[in-house]
Amino acid sequence: MAGSPQGLLARPTLAGHALPAEAYGRDQHHPPCEPEPRPTVPPAGDALFSARSVWLARAGRAILQSVDIDIAEGEILTLIGPNGAGKTTLVRVLLGLEKPDRGTVVRRPGLVVGYVPQRFAIDRAIPLTVARFIELGRRVEDEDAGRALADVGADKLADRQLSELSGGELQRVVLARALVGSPGVLVLDEPARGIDFTGEAELYALIGRLRSERGFGVLLVSHDLHVVMAQSDRVICLNRHVCCSGVPRSVAQHPEYARLFGAQAARALALYQHHHDHRHDLAGEPQTPAGRASDQT
Repeated sequence: MAGSPQGLLARPTLAGHALPAEAYGRDQHHPPCEPEPRPTVPPAGDALFSARSVWLARAGRAILQSVDIDIAEGEILTLIGPNGAGKTTLVRVLLGLEKPDRGTVVRRPGLVVGYVPQRFAIDRAIPLTVARFIELGRRVEDEDAGRALADVGADKLADRQLSELSGGELQRVVLARALVGSPGVLVLDEPARGIDFTGEAELYALIGRLRSERGFGVLLVSHDLHVVMAQSDRVICLNRHVCCSGVPRSVAQHPEYARLFGAQAARALALYQHHHDHRHDLAGEPQTPAGRASDQT
């Protein structure tokens, strides 16, 4: 929420269709290892969020291991990784909701955060209109609430009951609430969960448009290891530690996706190709190939 955040390794498919062969790699088994130590780099002074050497464990199990991450102003950064990789935990650490065991997290002073949580439960027995939900727990001018709903294409939903909304409509409304207060960064934790492929493409297009119009930074979290938002400036793959990072490749380069789902959806999505120098075992522990410097996944 704006200003106050609240609280498979099988060949992947896209809406039931196999991804191109170059988008995935072969499983290999290697001796276990720990993430290699890296030179300490000072936090980026101009970043919205900047974390260095963040470690966090629960019940003796490592959740985050020596994580470095920066989010720049106006940047769309997509954080991907399998279930249990520590993505949501890292978000909570960045937002100051959880304290790491070790490491440094720096946030820009006065930064306003718009937060869209991974899950949003609705008690259908409680009557609550969309307009009331937007201002719940804080003072919001009607003009600001109306603008936020209009920006996400949900202005006609203001008088609807929250419990009556479809999954896609609810996601737009939750996004509108996060926009109130003019955030400097929008944090979305798996916003496409429960939305079909077309809805995911529409949501990504909407987020990209809002970034262009409002100029805020975006941290978008996804458990999908390959299909990401096309307008992402960077993609970071996290599995307890940062496995790799890079830029996405537009699915427009694969005409079969445009034929299956339409050109507009294809423009909103992209594929991320991984370049790892290690694998993870079933317990999530990193492994590196003996005698090899790198391995593509």
